Amino acid sequence: MKPRPSRRSVPPPATAIPVAPHTVPWPILLAAALLLLACFSPAFQDHDAWWQLKTGQYIVQNHKLPVPDPFAFTTYLGQSAYPGEDATRYFNLTHEWLAQAFMYAAYAAGGFPLVVLLRALLLAAAAGVTGLIAFRRTGSFYSAIGAALLSATISYRFAYDRPLLVTFLFVALVMAMLEYRRWLWALPVLFVIWANCHGGFFMGWAVLAAYCAEGLVRRRPDRLLYGVTATSVLASGLNPNGFRVFATLLYYRQSYMQSLLAEWRPTPLWPLSPFVAIAAAAGVLLVLARGKARVADWLLFGAFAVAGLYAFRNVVYMSIAGPVMIASYLPWKLKPLAAKWELAIAVILLAAIALPASQKRTFQFSAWEATRPAGAVRFLLAHHVTGPLFNTYEQGGYLMWSLWPQLKVFVDGRALNETAFRDYRRIAYSIAAPGEKNAFQLLDQYGVQTIVMTGYEYFTGSPHFLIAVMADPKQAEWKLVYQDAQAMIFMRRPPAGVQPLPNIAALASMQAQCAAHITLVPGEPLCARETCKLYEHLGNLEQARAWMAYYLEHKKQPDPEAEAEYQRLSRR
Repeated sequence: MKPRPSRRSVPPPATAIPVAPHTVPWPILLAAALLLLACFSPAFQDHDAWWQLKTGQYIVQNHKLPVPDPFAFTTYLGQSAYPGEDATRYFNLTHEWLAQAFMYAAYAAGGFPLVVLLRALLLAAAAGVTGLIAFRRTGSFYSAIGAALLSATISYRFAYDRPLLVTFLFVALVMAMLEYRRWLWALPVLFVIWANCHGGFFMGWAVLAAYCAEGLVRRRPDRLLYGVTATSVLASGLNPNGFRVFATLLYYRQSYMQSLLAEWRPTPLWPLSPFVAIAAAAGVLLVLARGKARVADWLLFGAFAVAGLYAFRNVVYMSIAGPVMIASYLPWKLKPLAAKWELAIAVILLAAIALPASQKRTFQFSAWEATRPAGAVRFLLAHHVTGPLFNTYEQGGYLMWSLWPQLKVFVDGRALNETAFRDYRRIAYSIAAPGEKNAFQLLDQYGVQTIVMTGYEYFTGSPHFLIAVMADPKQAEWKLVYQDAQAMIFMRRPPAGVQPLPNIAALASMQAQCAAHITLVPGEPLCARETCKLYEHLGNLEQARAWMAYYLEHKKQPDPEAEAEYQRLSRR
């Protein structure tokens, strides 16, 4: 009978000859590290980052999870819109608690500069670990640097302050630990931390399963790996939600709110993106090397490619597996270069920092509030406004951060109440189907006394038509008490000493907001096109033509429909 191989007789999945320390091209390594930090250090500005930070503050200061929700007054109003909404709400409130607490601890220790630095280090570390795995596979320093930089072409789109970054880094760490077969005993501890930082910990299970399956297929069982895998999976259940993340993902498919989020939509194959290009290259190389391609690589490629195509938020995982596979299966290996060429490459990498710098994404160790309703917040705080508040979805997190506990928000990015969110859209966009309550009736139903509105949903350009309704001179119930280039405030009863503005001035504020946003964020000019439609609907063709011309002047991509619309307006 053939003896069963011992754990020590099982060879590691890949072997490589390490490069001696004195041969490492340090100028290239340091330049690449600086370039990665530059790519991952735009200012703190994501919509959701504000409520993540506020939640972390609540957890740290109160020593408890944010349940029941302290920040929105609509969270528990109405009936559940689908079975499982209550469980989904609890999950959304609790599954990221440890990462949120760490995030606020960083803020408390060093303000926004430390928060931005922490995010840049997490993303740079994930890219670096990707390069380390490629080095393990190939033994080539240049393959490792190439893999790390290639990883960043996808992950730079995720330079936001969210707990998802923990999952991204930990996926890379698990792959590295399995490749090197070191520190496996630490995996259960890592999974306990992971499961309390982000619900994506099960992506680590996929990595473990791929490596376990490889041993089974090749008949090279590794009892230590199987034991560690089982222990890690069980350890993952030590979190406020246990293993209910899978049920929650199924509930998300019933959620109207989730269906509207761009990050949960399928990833298009065209126009060509770094994700599609890297996935395609890795897939082609796997097919060409099918005789020697590893089972784990096939499984990880399939899992991460499907996940990335299913939802845009998942494309980040291909930034780990894709570059590793490209480096592993390229038919040629990169050889050491002469010193003068190493220096030239280092200079090129440093010069490449100019690209993120031109987009104002480089070493921005601060919070960018230029597109936030900061002036409106100061007004509300100065006048001690406390009544129920209606606000736009995108600014809910910022208002949570700035106004709580003086005011609670109506809606925010935590996706906690389907019914309230549907009513929010009916109010903000002044949509009322036959038999449904109109915006004013819904505002009465929720007892709203104060409205803080931005003019548009800037990603799509959609204007908030409630503003046009409020601007009607015949409308007397709501008074415009504040407006600037970021937001406006309507109140039923203005504070003492505040003289209301003419309500029609709200339209001027909308125009100012759109122009200011295009100046601050040149890549999002759609509000100008939609302002044209708004004024055409209101019968003001002169303003409609002017705003379509403004859009055509600032658009980044060809838009034949807008060109035709402008010609049509010009003939009227």
